[in-house]
Amino acid sequence: MTRIAAILAWVPVIAVLGVLGIVAVALGLIVSQPAKGRVAPDAEGGLDFSAQGGDATVWPAPEQARMRDGSRLTLRRFGTGGPLVVLVHGSGWHGRQFARLAPVLGQGATVLVPDLRGHGASPDRRGDIDHIGQLEEDLADLVDLYRQPGQQTLFVGHSSGGGLVVRMAGGRYGDRIDSAVLLAPYLHHAAPTARPRSGGWAQPMVRRIIGLGMLNGLGIGVLNHLTVIRFAFPARVLDGPLGATATTSYSYRLNRSYAPRRTYLRDIAALPRFVLIAGRDDEAFVAARYAETMSAVTDRGRYVLLDGVGHLGVVDAPETRRLLREAIDAL
Repeated sequence: MTRIAAILAWVPVIAVLGVLGIVAVALGLIVSQPAKGRVAPDAEGGLDFSAQGGDATVWPAPEQARMRDGSRLTLRRFGTGGPLVVLVHGSGWHGRQFARLAPVLGQGATVLVPDLRGHGASPDRRGDIDHIGQLEEDLADLVDLYRQPGQQTLFVGHSSGGGLVVRMAGGRYGDRIDSAVLLAPYLHHAAPTARPRSGGWAQPMVRRIIGLGMLNGLGIGVLNHLTVIRFAFPARVLDGPLGATATTSYSYRLNRSYAPRRTYLRDIAALPRFVLIAGRDDEAFVAARYAETMSAVTDRGRYVLLDGVGHLGVVDAPETRRLLREAIDAL
């Protein structure tokens, strides 16, 4: 018994040493991959947002919505009455991505176009948020602030914004979504729809992501503000009139918050009825595989592929507008 007791006395020490070893490996991975400098598009190219600014004459002055933590979220509002439509922009950009689409949808609906936290013209901390899951909280707060009694909600998300809608559906705020339209959504880096580095647009810092994931597995989130992904904006965008509004990198906690969870199929399965629209020429994702991937876990989706349309072009495609009008009228 004395020998067993002696061995058991070492168990806490061994456990502590094991944890310290994991922490040491994680920190080594993190510091081995510093983030610095502008990321240029590679041979596959980045995404050109230079045409995503729309007509400034129809872009109204911003409103400021107070979130649960007291901070203010910038948004634009179009229309009155009808269902509440929330447009969720993709990675790196902001609500002005919908500058052509939002005024049209505002005819017969109340349309909210937020700049997600960490994005837009003057965020508190560009490319960062306070904790994992905060983007979902903000979207839920928007619904709670603006939805009228009995009003139905339609969430429309493009690219990572579509992924955020999927994530929200599978989380604690899924009841805020009555219907969804997903425009070429990001599902997961391991999903059959994924292309390497999203076709050259996203440049993940893989060692950092692994290291921070190891720390978070131990409940250590003190380094979650560190950059883990950068975006390959073309120089003509960054040097253009809206270049200062681009968000060129994300922290670990923002990046985790802006996509479905690792169990992404569970999030997909939680979606209410939805329409998925993607261009057959999508540069970032394999559009032809959305239906097989998602219909394996849900029968509530309708899948539409548009000929001659790419990843960004799907937002302003005429067929997208028609299908969105159908989705609004159905509520």
